[in-house]
Amino acid sequence: MSKPIVIWGATVVNEGEYFTGGVLIKDGRIAEVFRESGQPEQFQSDSPEWIDASGLHLIPGAIDDQVHFREPGLTHKADIYHESRAAVAGGITSFMEMPNTVPNALTQQLLEDKYALAAEKSIANYSFYMGASNDNLEEVLKTDVTRVCGVKVFMGSSTGNMLVDNKHTLEGLFAECPTLLAAHCEDEATIRSNMALYKEKYGDALPPSAHPLIRSEEACYKSSSLAVELAAKNNTRFHLLHVSTQKELSLLEEGKPLADKRITAEACIHHLWFTDADYISKSNFIKWNPAVKKETDRDAIRMAVKSGRIDVVATDHAPHTKEEKSQPYITAPSGGPLVQFALPAMLELSGQGVYTITEVVDKMCHAPATAFRLRKRGFIRTDYQADLVLIDMNKSTDVKEEMILSKCGWSPFEGHRFPSCIARTFVNGRTVYADGQIVEGEPGERLLFDPLP
Repeated sequence: MSKPIVIWGATVVNEGEYFTGGVLIKDGRIAEVFRESGQPEQFQSDSPEWIDASGLHLIPGAIDDQVHFREPGLTHKADIYHESRAAVAGGITSFMEMPNTVPNALTQQLLEDKYALAAEKSIANYSFYMGASNDNLEEVLKTDVTRVCGVKVFMGSSTGNMLVDNKHTLEGLFAECPTLLAAHCEDEATIRSNMALYKEKYGDALPPSAHPLIRSEEACYKSSSLAVELAAKNNTRFHLLHVSTQKELSLLEEGKPLADKRITAEACIHHLWFTDADYISKSNFIKWNPAVKKETDRDAIRMAVKSGRIDVVATDHAPHTKEEKSQPYITAPSGGPLVQFALPAMLELSGQGVYTITEVVDKMCHAPATAFRLRKRGFIRTDYQADLVLIDMNKSTDVKEEMILSKCGWSPFEGHRFPSCIARTFVNGRTVYADGQIVEGEPGERLLFDPLP
């Protein structure tokens, strides 16, 4: 049994409130939340470890509902060990990982193999999506809704046998999926047609700036609108991943409480930060699918996050090696690392007035827990797991190659100075990151979920 911990003197940011106080942690859970500026005397009999958090902000641990940690099969790019440590260094205490590893997680056994890897290697809490293909509906329907975050369908190109373009299969998935169904939506036929046009124009010398024209607004909207139509028709619990265009926002509801929504949506850090003007300086290093698009798209997505039309902010953390990303556009893969600097990026947007800090906490901590019906995480509440982050708003973070923990060793934010830093991260009540260093110990836990209503 671990020694109790009292975090005191912090500015607590939770459920729309700021207050001075802290928490008592016992056996990995929050035993009490208190509102006192000084060291609380009522916990003296517990002989706790005292953590003076004066001058720091205390928030729930962030929950990332979309990462690609590349294990098994692609571990030259990334792996669960390195990426989970990058995550906690960035204040992300729980992640949900995608099925397009090698082999693809298209059977229940392959899915459980990934959970076994995480139980040994992940310092953060974890869940893994079950993958859908054109021919594995029977396996999908076996998914345990209380132990798996959701089912992922790629309605656009992906690794291996994961493009679901069979209309009958899509109808079956949306009608019968027992858990949350999340989708990557880009119309493959539109992308192929656009690629043919631009290859005719540029040959193999296609510039990265062509990426948002090839993976266009039309490609996104055509696929997203089909997915939303199928979800509405079947009353599916559907989650639209990485919205990248202003046009797609018309598909989403505003003004309804998140807990009551059947169709929810996610925005990712790169679509909230970068624009197509950044391809000049960042090149393939901001090449993601869906593509980073126009400034008007970025600004509309920012506002949709604020208004509640978009519910969750995540990363789509998807590392590739520097060598892979340095290839010509036509062969360079899409994706990049983001977990270590996603929360600092959102806090900078807060400092710029785009969001309040309570909105950042809502979209990165509370909303993922609510949208996925996550058990006892994502909030600072009594009897919840003590997944917590202390943030120093007065100490900056200079993003340098030597401090990047993702296995790929680079970040699209290299050279940037964030005005805040992650001071300390707790996973299940245990310090896993402090003073710029990972603190090794017990692995994280498998995330659990309440069944859909």
